[in-house]
Amino acid sequence: MHSDHPIGVFDSGVGGLSVLREIHHLLPREDLIYVADSAHAPYGDKSKEFILERSTAIFEFFLSHKVKTVVVACNTATAAAVKELRGIYNLPMVAMEPAVKPAAEQTQTGIIGVLATSRTINSNNFQVLFARFADQVQVIPQACPGLVDQVEQGYLDSAETRALVAQYVQPLLAQNADILVLGCTHYPFLKPIIQEIAGATIKVIDSGAAIARRLHHLLHHHGLSSESQQTGSVQFYSSAENGIADGVISELWGSHIKTEKMTEVVSV
Repeated sequence: MHSDHPIGVFDSGVGGLSVLREIHHLLPREDLIYVADSAHAPYGDKSKEFILERSTAIFEFFLSHKVKTVVVACNTATAAAVKELRGIYNLPMVAMEPAVKPAAEQTQTGIIGVLATSRTINSNNFQVLFARFADQVQVIPQACPGLVDQVEQGYLDSAETRALVAQYVQPLLAQNADILVLGCTHYPFLKPIIQEIAGATIKVIDSGAAIARRLHHLLHHHGLSSESQQTGSVQFYSSAENGIADGVISELWGSHIKTEKMTEVVSV
């Protein structure tokens, strides 16, 4: 690993772009490689074994590109596979964690709603996280089937998306939650709708900026921060067939993006 090597960032699909943009904003001189595993999205309904298999395949792809660190920009992959990934790869990595701690510090009602996938909510990682704050606040998890699919298809403001958001947010408001934590990297792209439905008095927070800061600290700690004076490159790869994810990625990233096909690396 060298300081001039790129950083790998991946998600089950396009959701991790919400983390990638925070990283690119905070660390503009770093070269970034993003992988959207769109051919297998969403991960929320997949087995732990399948998610670990896909995460391992992506790590091998990153290693073939000599990355210096990996950001697991997917709450579901974090929940299902990050413990095993840390045991397999001797590589600095940053994983996702819902922003329950800052929410616990900011809530006025003492009640926090967490929007996430079912697999994330039911994982041991996040049960432990929720329990850690149980004596301070009431954490109400809300599974959100279908929201990842809406973002993957680029339906950020459709009637169906709005109906789903209302279906998941309103029960939390009814229980007096005054902060909503976005526990999936896809959901920040729906933040305008979530905020509109929740109302101006409800705080809606995610982990993207915190993950970028943690990465900054990790790179500095390992002496891996880029020394380049140039703006870093950002390369986009997808496991889907060529071009399928380009439109959605371009819309979410805010400029025209041409993805490359992620090639599977066969371990010998």
